[in-house]
Amino acid sequence: MGRLEGLRGVVTGAGSGIGRAVVRRYLAEGAKVVAVVRKVADVAALEAEGCVVVVGDVSLYDTAQRAVVAAQDAFGGLDVYIANAGLWDFHKRVEKQSPEDLKSGFDEVFGVNLLGALFGARAALEALRQSGGSVIVTGSNACFLAGGGGALYTASKFALHGLVLQLAKEFAPLVRVNGVAPGATDTAISGPTALGLAQREMNADADRMAVMQQHMPLGRVSRPEDHTGLYVLLASPSESPYVTGAMLRSDGGLTISI
Repeated sequence: MGRLEGLRGVVTGAGSGIGRAVVRRYLAEGAKVVAVVRKVADVAALEAEGCVVVVGDVSLYDTAQRAVVAAQDAFGGLDVYIANAGLWDFHKRVEKQSPEDLKSGFDEVFGVNLLGALFGARAALEALRQSGGSVIVTGSNACFLAGGGGALYTASKFALHGLVLQLAKEFAPLVRVNGVAPGATDTAISGPTALGLAQREMNADADRMAVMQQHMPLGRVSRPEDHTGLYVLLASPSESPYVTGAMLRSDGGLTISI
């Protein structure tokens, strides 16, 4: 029997990277999963793995609501909502952006990285109260220090950390709210359309990945699978029943000096 046998979950950003790795780990641990993706092209593969799939933009409340309803219809309820979808800004410097770029980039990055998590938590709240479940967000080393991205990305992740703290206070005692903060992960995370970065993928730049590796105390850039154990831990009511308001670092020691 897996550690999450019978657990019912929603995972956003499930098409690739950390989200896809979490989906596979959850399925292997016995969970039932609604996978939320942006691209119709991702649907068939996830359905073949046993997921219910919802296509949508996490910056819209309707997407979160449809995901929760899908879990209730398919599984009879919901135990964990994982707000994992994210955008990276490729260290785009403020001085390289016009005021109009900053506004549109802010709306898009915060819409996915912060509002997507807030919408997910709101849409899932009643179902999670009924099950005594939890919310888990995907943070970053940028939740704790500068340099993990540009101003938009870093600000969105600091805000996400604050959201975890506030929701943990508001949703207690029935619903726990936590996060996992990966660092330097080999993923194809893309950037905002507003800044012309939608077609770029972080791990497509070998030089960038090599620089990231040089900064890692553990000597390598992480794989998405390196982080999935923490998502299992935080979702399990038997393994972390007294944990809420936490942002667990899985960053290879990148923030070890803090």
